[in-house]
Parts: sequence; C-alpha cells; structure tokens
Amino acid sequence: MRTKSDAGSRVGVLLTYFLLLTSNFALPGSAQAADLRVLASNGIKEAVEALKPQLEKASGATLSIDFSTAATMRDRIEKGEAFDVVVLTDEVMAALAKAGKIAPMQTSLARVGIGVAYRKGAAKPDIGTPAAMKQTLLNAKAVAFTGNGASRPAIDRMFERLGIVKEMQSRTRLVPPGASPPAVAKGDADLAVTLISEILPVPGVDLAGPLPADLQQYTGFSAAASPKAAHDRHAAALIAFLRSSAAAPVYRAKGMQVTQ
Repeated sequence: MRTKSDAGSRVGVLLTYFLLLTSNFALPGSAQAADLRVLASNGIKEAVEALKPQLEKASGATLSIDFSTAATMRDRIEKGEAFDVVVLTDEVMAALAKAGKIAPMQTSLARVGIGVAYRKGAAKPDIGTPAAMKQTLLNAKAVAFTGNGASRPAIDRMFERLGIVKEMQSRTRLVPPGASPPAVAKGDADLAVTLISEILPVPGVDLAGPLPADLQQYTGFSAAASPKAAHDRHAAALIAFLRSSAAAPVYRAKGMQVTQ
C-alpha cells in the first residue's frame, strides 16, 4: 500500500527529471543567442557603431565590439585573442589570412582617404596642392598623428616627397589611437593628419580637406570571420549586412567610399 508520502516523493522525482530535461533542451537555444565578439579598426569605428543596432538585428546576436588600430588588432590576433568577426584594413586582413588567423574569404566594405584637421574657429589651412600642403605643415608648430595608425606610412612618404623629413621631426606629435583630432581640439597640436572618418565625428575640429591627389592614399576595410566561426550563421549574417545596400549610406555619411 502506497502512502501519501510515497506519492509525493514520486511526483517530486518526476518534476525534477522534467526540469532537468527541459533545461538541457534550452541550452542550444541559449548558445545560439550568445554574443559575437568583433574586433575592428578605428578607421571604420563610426560606421560600425552607427550600424550596431541593425547589425544585431540582422545577425540575431548581441555584439561585443572592441576598437583599436589595425596594427594593434593584428598583434592581438596573432597572440591568440579570441574573436568571431574582424573588420580591419585590407593590408592587415591579407596578412592575417596568409597566417591562417582568419577565414580565407574576406568581404570588401569601404575605403577612406587621409585628411587634415584644424581647430574649429581657426583660419582654414590651405592644403589644395602639394606646395600649399608643404607650407601649411612648415607653418604648424605641432602636427599630430598616430604612431602605428593605418595612415602613418602615407604620412611618412608625404614628408619624404615634400622634402621636409628633418623639419617635421620637431613638429611631430605621436599620439595614441584616435587621439590626434582631439589633440587639435584641446590646442595641443595645430593640425592632425589621419583618416577622414576619424576626423568628422570629433567636436572642436573641422576638416580642412583631403590630402592633395598626388599625396593621397586610400585605406580599404574588409570583414572576415575567425576560422572557428567560418560557418557560423550569425557571423555570416553580420558580415553580409556590413556589405549590404542598407549599410552603404552610413559609410558615406562617415566620410567613406563604398567599395564596388
């Protein structure tokens, strides 16, 4: 004869079994909703941040995005930092693909040229020709740019072409990533030379314009998944939206040109 105590115990065991069973079935769904970790270059930061709500909706995942220079991100990835998607310069992406650090397929997104920032309210510097650019640089007491930024090689070449390498040594102010336009806004430098997409959003500075065509260099940006996320549908959807026609107006608004 079964007692009420026996029946209650039996119900308790069955309830516990049911809860464990349903919780186990829920685990895959929870994993599907996990974050995607994205590593991205400062040069495309404004566009990615503006697109983040749409990217999360399109990918069905919550995004954790970290920004720095492409060179810094390359170093971190090569040292084994975990990620799902990267959005970096084409040059860095090619190196990472060759090393097997990202999936072989990269998706080209946009490109941006180098510009010159000056303090809001100051006289606009003349940078329309190489000769004018040279004189503007020589008139400046301090010119800020990032030491390992994507535009650094082009800036060094510009100094060489203009024949002012020696003169610029005392005028150069190497600053941390993203800090060159703010240095101008604070009065720590007269000019900042960096990607146009990094100048436009900074309060207290104006864009004098792009470098003269003879001195200009464009930096392209691409997206790719990590080898571990190469077949992840969330990562694939994220990259597809970055390349979509819906994202194109945002790139243009941030001073970039959509890659064909």
